[in-house]
Parts: sequence; structure tokens; C-alpha cells
Amino acid sequence: MYTTNASRGLPRHRSRHVAERYTRWAMRGLVAALVLTLMWLVLAFHLNGQWMFALLFLVLGASLAVVFTKRTLMSHRYIFPAVAGLGVFVIFPLLYTIGISFSNYSSSNLLSEDRVRGQLLARTYQEESATFGFQLHATEEGLHIYLEREDGDGEATQEGEAEAEAALQGASRFVTGPISLQDAAHRLVQIHPADEVATGESLSMREVIAARDALQGLRLVTPAGLELRMAGLRHFAPMLERFEAREDGSLFDRRDDRVLTPDRETGFFVSDDGQRITPGWPVAVGLDNYTRIFADPDIRGPFMQIFVWTFAFAGLTVLFTLTVGFALASLLQWDQLRGKAIYRTLLILPYAVPAFISILIFKGMFNQHFGEVNMILDSLFGIRPEWFTDPWLARAMLLIVNTWLGYPYMLLLCMGLIQSIPSDLYEASAVDGGGPLTNMLTITLPLIIKPLTPLLIAAFAFNFNNFVLIALLTGGNPDILGASTPAGTTDLLVSYTYRIAFQDAGQDFGLAAAIATLIFLLVAGLSLLNLRLSRVKV
Repeated sequence: MYTTNASRGLPRHRSRHVAERYTRWAMRGLVAALVLTLMWLVLAFHLNGQWMFALLFLVLGASLAVVFTKRTLMSHRYIFPAVAGLGVFVIFPLLYTIGISFSNYSSSNLLSEDRVRGQLLARTYQEESATFGFQLHATEEGLHIYLEREDGDGEATQEGEAEAEAALQGASRFVTGPISLQDAAHRLVQIHPADEVATGESLSMREVIAARDALQGLRLVTPAGLELRMAGLRHFAPMLERFEAREDGSLFDRRDDRVLTPDRETGFFVSDDGQRITPGWPVAVGLDNYTRIFADPDIRGPFMQIFVWTFAFAGLTVLFTLTVGFALASLLQWDQLRGKAIYRTLLILPYAVPAFISILIFKGMFNQHFGEVNMILDSLFGIRPEWFTDPWLARAMLLIVNTWLGYPYMLLLCMGLIQSIPSDLYEASAVDGGGPLTNMLTITLPLIIKPLTPLLIAAFAFNFNNFVLIALLTGGNPDILGASTPAGTTDLLVSYTYRIAFQDAGQDFGLAAAIATLIFLLVAGLSLLNLRLSRVKV
């Protein structure tokens, strides 16, 4: 006889099966909802022309459906979220960056060709040869705008003038019906020919100036469909479509009387005289961005200088932080030292303070005029170093600050590794007459350097891309003279890339992506090489 569930009167094993069935259906419903959501994202990105993101979510949704519906892949369900996160947040951005590096993607080449064409076709220009003087008149019915044809004083295009004349149909005076300026923004107002001279009280120039913003929002449309817009405090002028599409894909500039041809090698519409019309669209340029890095002297010089400094900064930071951390860890293991707990707490405190706070504090301390560092140096030696304007002093300041920020991490690592060393080795060394310095160099350091090697490689890679320190302390300054891109003597490759992408006037994302790809290859290659060498030595 078996026990039953008291609440439902069902056998216990049956209630368990029911619960498991509900759980399976709930899981299937959740998976179905996620797949449908991802498919909706695929459709949304595809309709917006973002095929790479559409492909990403298509692969993600398909893999989710396969993994959670096939019983043979049940063991992979637990690792799937981590793999999906790796693909979305690491692999895809990396591939996307590499793809951009082979294009001319920038602030000038940002839109698609169809959007660029549509934007150009939507442009209008004022036909100055058919201007209308206007007056505002207040009548009992409301406010009216009276327009009277004037002789154009601007340079007119033959086609634009002909179109304006045809649309005006010989009329020289127009008037609007009663209007309200409060809701005039982008409002279309029909006007009709006026046979009589304007009547009613004419508003003064001061009142016209007060209503200028509202008047600029008005669009006055003649019976023939010609649109007039405000061209001055006393004038309205016809607005004509500037570009006309042709069957061969080119555009005719009606204002400047020229033909614009799409150049799909550069991603711009180009005029007859070779002038490029912005905006453009991204096109594949092959290895041009990588070639510019090493072939353009205005880019190659700053890049190589920053490249060497990046390696020196990362290597010296690891060396200095390891030296300070190891020396302090060895001192804290000294048996005759009292108050070790207090010293450990004080020495680890810099690690507990957020890095950006410490960096900003140091920025104030190294201030050339009011900083505490220069005040002390001035009182002792009578000097005030220019920490932020001299390239070598700025680099030294970065190493000092970064050593302060990084030594507690090395201190913790060394303390843990030193405590794992058998005390018998130190006792045998004492018998042979070895002192503290001998023990540190012949026993402690050789035994901890091998376990430390992977962590030192990780620290090198981190400081290789230490963007926060550069951005908050020096901003890359002082600048490198003669560089065609924003480049500073204290820039690392990562901050140099950021400045090219987001601080340069042209925002050359293609060049920045090429440098970012090189950074990835360098860090990955050095990490693999060092790890392999460390395993060989072990």
C-alpha cells in the first residue's frame, strides 16, 4: 500500500509526475516565447537594414530552439546561456569591429546609399530671383500676410527661375486667409492671388521681429503648388527641389547646374569637377585602413610612438607593482615585526578605494600650481615640475599613480604564495647562514614566480588596455605635434583608438577599428606566447 497526497487524494508518485509535466510544459513555453522574441528582433533589424544584427539573433534563436528541443543535446542546456553570452557580448562585437576595419565607416560615411540618395532628394533651395516682400496686416477677420513680387537680387538658375515663373502664373500679389501664428510651425497655408492693395493695419517692424520664429515655420503654398518660405525679415522666396533623380542613378543639381554621379569606390556622390557631396555611405576599402597606419607618415609616427609607450607602460607597471608588492609581502612575513595585522590593513587600503577616486585625488596632488607634490618639492628643492605638459614627466606620473593603484593586488598574491612555502626551507637556510635578503632572493622569489606568471600576464594585458587611468589623469596629453589624428604622448593604443573614433572631427571608425583589431591580435598573441613559454619552463 502506498501513501497519498493529503490535499489532493492522489498518489505521491503521480503528483510528482504531474508537477514534472507542468514544469516541462512551462519550460517549453518559456523557450517558445524566447524564440518568438528573437525572431521578432530578426525581423525588426532586417527591416531597418541591419543585416548583421538580424543574422546574430537568427543564429541565436535557431541554436536556442535546437538545444532545448533535442533530447540528445540535453547536457548542453546548462552551458548554453554562457556560450550565448560569449557570442553576443564578445565574439560578435569582435567580428563586427573587424568588419568595420575593412570599410570607410565614419561620420561622413554613415548612412546607406538609399538613405543618402533620399536625403539629397529631400533638399530644397530658395530661388532668389522671385522674391516677395510681405507685410502683416491685422483686420477684423484676423491676421493676414500680403505678398508682393519684387525683382530678384540674387543669382538665379535658369531652370529654377523658369519653374518659379510657371508656378506663379504671372501673379505678382498674393494674400493669405486669417491665420494664427501660435501654431504656425511647419504649417502649410494656402495663398491666392490678390487683386487689391493690402488693407487693414500694417504691423510694425518690431512686431514682425517678435513674430519671426512663427513666420519661419510657415509654408505658404500657391494654387500651382509652389512653396514659399521666409527668406528675410521682409521677404518670402520660392523653395524648389534642389536635386532631380535620373534613370542612370545620377542626380542633377538644379541650383548649381551640375550632375552628381555615385562613386561606389569612395561612397560619395561626386560632381563633374570631382567634388564629393556629403553625406556618403560605407563601402569596402580592403586593407586601406591598415595601410594608412604604416604608410601615412602623419599616422605612422604617432602610432609607433604610442605603440612603444603602451608596451613600456604595461611592462614597467607590472615590474614596479610586483617589486613593491613582493618587498612588502616579504617584510610582513618577518617574525620580529609586530602589528602585522595593522600594517596589512593599511597597505591593502588603496585596493579598497575605487580607482577613479584615487586617480582624481592624484590629479589634484600633481597640479603644477596648487598641488601638494609641487609644494613639497618647491619647499625642499625649489623646483615645480610641469607634470602635465612635459611628456616624460607625464609618463613618470602615470607610472607612479598606477604603481600605487596596483601594488596591493600583487601584495595579496605574494602574501598568499609566501605562506604556502614550507618553513623547513628557511630553517635549512638559517643553518647554512642565510639571511633575510638571501632567503628572499634564493628561496621565496624563485618559488612564487612560476605560480605568479599567469597572473602577471593578466596584469600586463589589463594595463595594456588601461583606458580609465589615461582618460581621467592626463586625457592623453600633451599632444604629439604634427599628427593628423588626435594623439598624445601619454596615450595608450586603446585611448588613441577612442580619440580617433569619438573625439576626432571626422570620427574615423574604420581606422579606429583597424587599430582595435591590431590591439586584440597583439594582446592575444603575447598572452598565448607567454603562457606557452611558462608551461615549457614548468
